[in-house]
Order: sequence, then structure tokens, then C-alpha cells
Amino acid sequence: MKIDGIVIGGGPAGMFAAITAASRGCRVLLLEKNNRLGKKLLITGKGRCNVTNRCTAQEVLQNTPRNGRFLYSAMTAFPPERTISFFEERSCPLKTERGSRVFPVSDRSQSILDCLQRELHRLGVVVKNETVVQILTRDSAVSGVKTEKNTYEARCVILATGGVSYPSTGSTGDGYRFAGALGHTIVAQEGSLVPLTAEGPDCADMQGLSLRNVGVKLLSAKGKVLYKDFGELLFTHFGISGPTVLSASCHLKGEGCRLVIDLKPALEENKLDERILRDLELYQNRSMENALTDLLPRSMIPVVLRRLEISPDLQANSLTKQKRRALVELLKAFTVDIAGKRPVSEAIITSGGVKVSEIDPKTMESKLVSGLFFAGEILDCDAYTGGFNLQIAWATAYAAGMSVPITG
Repeated sequence: MKIDGIVIGGGPAGMFAAITAASRGCRVLLLEKNNRLGKKLLITGKGRCNVTNRCTAQEVLQNTPRNGRFLYSAMTAFPPERTISFFEERSCPLKTERGSRVFPVSDRSQSILDCLQRELHRLGVVVKNETVVQILTRDSAVSGVKTEKNTYEARCVILATGGVSYPSTGSTGDGYRFAGALGHTIVAQEGSLVPLTAEGPDCADMQGLSLRNVGVKLLSAKGKVLYKDFGELLFTHFGISGPTVLSASCHLKGEGCRLVIDLKPALEENKLDERILRDLELYQNRSMENALTDLLPRSMIPVVLRRLEISPDLQANSLTKQKRRALVELLKAFTVDIAGKRPVSEAIITSGGVKVSEIDPKTMESKLVSGLFFAGEILDCDAYTGGFNLQIAWATAYAAGMSVPITG
């Protein structure tokens, strides 16, 4: 078969790059080592697929703490509004939820995958389930791809093999090895959008407790604010997770970091003190363990009292003014000492990858090997939770797909 371009990797970036190239009349071969396409796409957004974020291109870049500037050209050319139009114009209606997150109306990732697969079929993209073993080059230019079964000639290859998170879906770092073998610098990988492990027993004692509408700040060992957010978090047996924490993980640096949680962000300290005083008067003959049930989730009360060295059996009307003041301060700044990140295999996305200074930001073509392009998570770019990472995949895939030359 005569091929203009080969796409390696059948995830969202790979499929979209193939669609973009084929829509221009290119003859495209898509190689995927799994027995089906979009395996990781199906589990994104807890199976609902947070397709993008209904915001501007500039806002996507503002939510991309790692190498966001590199994405300026690609994101300007293919902003979220174009992503939304692409799916809705192809009978895949979308809806917008809290935080401007965009999901399929069906609440099923399968709807997004079906849309992409229909488009691949309509445009005549040839899909083969084969494992690539080598990208072939001649005189510093791509000449083809060798798989375990066949060798294919082509002057253009788009690497869209993802990162190393969720390896069971096929993201096992193959693309890093291919790019490294061709001379590219590979920035060390670690988890991004990943839960954090905590020191001490407190989080485990509260495991399963989900908090909404809380303020979160990540502080360095020297007390510098690395990240702040407002929203949801979840205590687990190993530490802490949830949307605010996942985004904070992008900024975790070295040892000694701590998460500071404002449990009552709507109340200034004096108003919170008045609220606590009312509760203590209302439940003055109860134990402290029972007097705080209107103020705090039940599983958190023993932890709070332990930190303040207040006996759970202490009668509410016996709490001193100093201890009440300490309670106010703790509720406005509940700290969790961070031990580190969970393994990269548990991360939603991979931080690290192919060094972006070695890639043309307008075309996603390698500056080292002519005809070699990159798209998606393989790039050393990652963003916060909220649909931004998939938007990066669509935009970089579009840039790469638009750059595939038609050989005639």
C-alpha cells in the first residue's frame, strides 16, 4: 500500500492526528499494539471522558504549568471551541458542567470513541493491530516503520504512544524509546494528576471522607505557596486525593511539602469563632465528640480533637477560650504533611517525555529527524485536571496531522 503517513498509537492523539491528515487527502496507516483503539480513552473522566474545557486557548495555557508556552501555536490553531464543534458536528452532542468541564451528553466515553472510529472509517484510514519495534530512517529522515509482522515505507511518522501512566492500557513508554533511539532527549517521567501520600495516621483514619468547597494550598518546605485551589478532595488509606489534590500534584517539589486545607473558607476567623461558640452553648452538656457534629464530618472529629489534645469526653462547656481559639485556627489551616506521590502507574497523566525544545511548536515536527512528528502525552507538557490534557492531545494531534505532506 502507498502511505503518506504512519501514526503510531491509537489513543485520542493518534486517532485525531490520523483523522486530520486523512481529511486533507493523505493516505494514513494507524498502528496500535492493543487489539482495539482508545483503551485509555474509555477510562478517562471516570468513564465519562472529560473531552475538553469550555474556555479560551489562553485559559488552557494558563492551566498548563509545564511548558504551556510551547503549545501557544497549536492551541491557537485548534482551541477548545473547535474540539467542541468537531464532535457536535459528527452526531456526538456535548454538555458543560461545573468548572466548564465538557462531557458527552451520554456520560459515556464510548460515545467519543465511537465518533472517532466512525470518522477513521469514513476517511479510509487503514488501522492495523501491530506492535512497532523500530522507526526506520535514512539520512536523518524518516523512511518507514518496522513492526513485529511487517515493514512499511513512509516519509512521515507521527508518534502518539502516550506516557507511562495506566500501563495496562498500553502506555508503557514505547514512544520514549523510539524517540530516544533517534537522538531525542527524554525528560524523566513521573506522575502528574496523581494522588499524594501523607505522613502519619490521620488521613487513613478519615479514609473515604470527601470534602467539598474547601480551600487548598500546597506549601514548600520554606512555606512558599506552590499552588492554591478551591473545590473537592478525598482522604484515602494512603493519603489524599480528589480534583484539587490532583492538580496540586503538578507542583510538588522535593521533600517537606505540606497541604493546608481551609475547612471553612466562607467564614472569617471571627465569624467561625462565633459559630463554634453557638454550637458549644447549644450542646453545652454534651461531650466534645458530640458537640462538633454540626460543624465537622463525624470521621474528622476524633482527628481534630487529637491534634488539639482535647479529650473526646470533655464536656463542651468546659472547653477553654485558648482551646477554642486553637480549634478555629486548625479549621482554617488543617495541615497534611506530604510524603510524596503515588506511583506513576496510578497517575492520570505522565509528567516528562520528549523535550519540547527539540520540536517545532507550529508543526510538532522533530528538529532532529525530518518527517518525525509528535502528538499528545508523549510530549513534556501536562496540565491541571478539567479536560485540559485532552485538549492538548487534540491540538497537538491537529498540528501534526496538518503537517503530513501528501507525496502524490
